[in-house]
Amino acid sequence: MNRYETLYDVMVLGAGFAGMAATLFAAERGLRVAQTGATGGIDFSTGFLDLMAVHPVSEGRVWDDPWAAVEAVTQAVPHHPYARIPRERIRAAIDDFTAFLAGQKLPYMGYDDRNACILTPAGTVKRTYRVPQTAWKGTLALRDKAPTLLVDFHGLKGYSARQIQEVQGPRWPHLKTLRVEFPGSMGELYPEHMAWTLSSPERCAELAASVKEHARDVEYIGFPAVLGLNDPLRTVTMLEEMTGKHVFEIPTLPPSITGPRLRATFDRGLAPRGVCTFSQKLVLGAERDSEGIFTFHVGTGQETRTVRARNAILASGRFFGKGLRADRASIHEPVFAIPVTQPQQRAQWHRTDFFDPRGHAVSMAGIETDAAQRPLGADGTVLHENLYAAGAILAHHDWTRMKCGAGIAIATAYNAVEALTGRL
Repeated sequence: MNRYETLYDVMVLGAGFAGMAATLFAAERGLRVAQTGATGGIDFSTGFLDLMAVHPVSEGRVWDDPWAAVEAVTQAVPHHPYARIPRERIRAAIDDFTAFLAGQKLPYMGYDDRNACILTPAGTVKRTYRVPQTAWKGTLALRDKAPTLLVDFHGLKGYSARQIQEVQGPRWPHLKTLRVEFPGSMGELYPEHMAWTLSSPERCAELAASVKEHARDVEYIGFPAVLGLNDPLRTVTMLEEMTGKHVFEIPTLPPSITGPRLRATFDRGLAPRGVCTFSQKLVLGAERDSEGIFTFHVGTGQETRTVRARNAILASGRFFGKGLRADRASIHEPVFAIPVTQPQQRAQWHRTDFFDPRGHAVSMAGIETDAAQRPLGADGTVLHENLYAAGAILAHHDWTRMKCGAGIAIATAYNAVEALTGRL
């Protein structure tokens, strides 16, 4: 049977953090998995894995202890996605997710009981739960305010070492910057091309030579996150050996290489686990027969094919991932027609001030589920016993302001797969 004729155990709709996590967890449990989805939030991510950092959003309170923040938000927002997931299951989900990444040469670092502070390309400090190992020494340099050289490149947009220095300088006196030519290139630079170039030891040696003379009095050297694509830790290690300094990365503004790294890691690691991926294709419609089997119409609009599965996990995100769509009157879920929790009138979607610290009501819109992550119908009962949902499409969270997007995606995907596997 070809991939269109196979009856899959589960179809995962979505290719962002939640979709990739659900696909991984299902495949690791021996299920026959198909996945479909277009570009998701993972492609534009910083690579950081946020668990929980801000609550209440209106007060802008920042938490060092993410677990205390999770407890606080579930007390204040009883229907928040974290509220239905035991803490040990959230931990297990993140551990399994990062173990997979480590096995694919993209290891992550962090503390068990607190968030790490990490520099952003704007020069601000963000609290997050897990960071790529290639960025980890930046948290140490920031913590100790150690003598550090920040390097950027002529022609690279979306990253300025001087910008970071200007923001951090008053609190970090031993921070200095350097702009150099990128090895072997002239004119405008693109992160993916730079990452491929720096997989070469010869190009790394050229880069090291251009900065070494300026780094004699520092302990750390920070580069924009372009130090390799498939094995960035190897590039960082080479530069450390060549310069004799600790080296770390800082994400650039999107489109950054940190997102494509994650995408490439999953593309590389899921296929050997038997996952069938319908890349850059959307589910345009679905039916469910009397035996509960789903038939999905998968394609791009010009050409569609059908794919069948015993179960489905809806992890298609909100508006960016096309999991939710809005018209002039309301927000709707386009594949299964699941009711969407939302303000009664469109005028209530947004506040008058775009930057209102309380956020916007539309950012809390989404679908309701039971404890097993199964979507609920208009009458509050489970819509289909073999349909699950995970990630940003769930209601009652503003992941961008709460800094909990990756954590919700990974934990709810894990919870959905646990429930699905248990039912099977």
